[in-house]
Amino acid sequence: WGFFAVLQGCFVFKPSSKKRRSSEKTAHDFRSRSDDSEDTELRFVTCQSLWNQIKAETEQIQEDLNKQLLDNLVSFLSRSHSEFQEKTTEWTCRMKFREIPTAALVLGVNVTDHNLTFRGLSDVLQDNISPYVALLEAKDCPGIKNLMQKLMGQLMSCDIDVDSMEDEDCVQVSQNRIRCSMSSLISWYESVTKKTDSETPSKKRNSSSRHWQSPPVVVIFKDMESFTTKVLQDFIVIGSQHIHELPLVLIFGIATSPMIIHRLLPHSVSSLLCIELFQSLSCKEHLSTIIDKLLLTSQFPFKLGEKVLQVLINIFLYHDFSVQNFIKGFQLCIVEHFYSQPLSVLCCQLVDVKKRVCSLSHDQCENIRRLPSFRRYVEKQESGKQIDLLTNDSFLKGETEKLLEDLHVYHENYVSILRCLHVFTSSLPKYPLGKQIRELHCACLENRVWETEEYESSLQLARMLNNTDLVTMLQQCVEILMSSSGKEFDKTVEKLKEFLTQFQNLEAEASQEQDVSVSSQKELQKKTDLYQLQKTLLEMKESRRSKKLTKFEMLRFEVVDYIDSLVRKYLVPAADRTLHEIMYFNAAAVLRGHLNAAPRTALHTALNNPHWYLKNQALKCDGGGISNKAPDICIVYKLHLECGRLINLVDWLEAFSTVVMAAEEPNADAASSDQVDDIIHARFIRAVSELELLGFIKPSKQKTDHVARLTWGGC
Repeated sequence: WGFFAVLQGCFVFKPSSKKRRSSEKTAHDFRSRSDDSEDTELRFVTCQSLWNQIKAETEQIQEDLNKQLLDNLVSFLSRSHSEFQEKTTEWTCRMKFREIPTAALVLGVNVTDHNLTFRGLSDVLQDNISPYVALLEAKDCPGIKNLMQKLMGQLMSCDIDVDSMEDEDCVQVSQNRIRCSMSSLISWYESVTKKTDSETPSKKRNSSSRHWQSPPVVVIFKDMESFTTKVLQDFIVIGSQHIHELPLVLIFGIATSPMIIHRLLPHSVSSLLCIELFQSLSCKEHLSTIIDKLLLTSQFPFKLGEKVLQVLINIFLYHDFSVQNFIKGFQLCIVEHFYSQPLSVLCCQLVDVKKRVCSLSHDQCENIRRLPSFRRYVEKQESGKQIDLLTNDSFLKGETEKLLEDLHVYHENYVSILRCLHVFTSSLPKYPLGKQIRELHCACLENRVWETEEYESSLQLARMLNNTDLVTMLQQCVEILMSSSGKEFDKTVEKLKEFLTQFQNLEAEASQEQDVSVSSQKELQKKTDLYQLQKTLLEMKESRRSKKLTKFEMLRFEVVDYIDSLVRKYLVPAADRTLHEIMYFNAAAVLRGHLNAAPRTALHTALNNPHWYLKNQALKCDGGGISNKAPDICIVYKLHLECGRLINLVDWLEAFSTVVMAAEEPNADAASSDQVDDIIHARFIRAVSELELLGFIKPSKQKTDHVARLTWGGC
């Protein structure tokens, strides 16, 4: 049994039976749902249209967030390129010291988002700087030879553009096998630049015609930390020796810190680089912008519930910091909502609500009546209206249309007041409700925020703000409400402007009172009689003890109370709104099951119950039996569950042979019997090897004919 190899064991913590039963029930319900309803096509079209809008908005957001970074990089490369073109004094000095212009691009630890950034950077550079851009990854460049092959392969493919596809020589040259070295790269570069110079202006690219005389060769190291020191060192040294012939520019993609350059490269090599640092937007700020533009807006009718949003945020904060994975999770929520919710056909823009409601069938009306929020709404109505809502479909459609319109208005008002509240809470010396607006949004979705201790602490801190801070906050709230699409804030804006006017008046009065107090202090200083001076001081002390609230303090209390009234009116949790199930996705358990993979559970299910995935009823066994029609690895796995810590391979083989031969008749022919035994023996060896590869067993050092079991407990 020399085929065994030492593998790392798997250690399992057995979950509670209640949690296991609930997860199995959720999975069974998800698989058993039928998707043959009459509005399936409309739901699919609505889902696809909504996701396309969100995807376009997301791409635009990411483009705007990266614009400043890309513009700075383009400016840096343009300067390096122009210096090479004009052979300026600075470039001559660089040639003398053999320095390579290098951009250190710090992107953060969200490595999964880097590909999108580098693709955008490559497109921008090819459009504005140079057609010769190469993207290198450490996994493709274990040595300098592999790096040069990858570099020349990408650069030569760049040489074949749309205008030169008709030129057979160009294609032929790029297809020839060229020795991958720096001299070959320089020869190729000189040939393509001379060829470009001889072309007519009509064949040049309009967007980058000013760079075609001698465009730089841009080499992007996507994951610099993963490159070996020798590969980077050799390439930089070779490139610096030919910098006067090849305008090489390097871009280092860094996930950790710029100091990694000096840790990977010795001073003799790093001194050959003229490094400029570029910092991208942090992934947390990126996520906050995505949430602000996608969720805190009335542009999209689909919304995430508090628990679902918290699941996505927790995965982002505690797993990968990946904005792209957050967007994929958001997409999964959309698909799951439209698939599982029959009434998601009503999750549409306000202009389409009336048309969708009028086309509802009787079954869909019954689905509305089953919604928990609608049941609570019916219970609050009069008996006559209750009967109409439960029996009259036409009346129900009219009421549904009104409720959905109210839900859209609620979203518009909610977002505006939430932003106003965030203006106050984010300016406090402490952040009881969180500094980010997404934290405040989760608090408002979870329950009535005004009933929480954090909200009370925020109000107490707000009642101690000074005049300047309050005026600034009120001005920001006025701007938010005036830019809002909500139609109920005209009186609110007038009230806030009235507060601003009162603060301005108080400020003018305060300046006058200050002058009066200064004059009274001067008069007090003039009094030389000790008795009179003591009497005046006692009167001032007594007046301070019995002092009432000033006009500013009263106005400040009035402002805070007014903001509190707006919060209580407009920031009602979405779960308290009727028909919120149509637009809000709240299945956090389903989402967690999709995103938080449980490979051990899935593996145990596949090996112990193969019919679960293969959908073959012949493999189903009741009472813990073992079917001889199951795959060999399933048979071996179920047999190993019956063993202890050490498993005797001979006994295991005999049990396997018994199960496999259970349905076959005994063969009298000895030769045939030996051949069958050899086949069964080979099948057993293969199954045991696969089980070892999965980490369920390992060779035992105690007994050579035994293996040790590594997993215990159920799933």
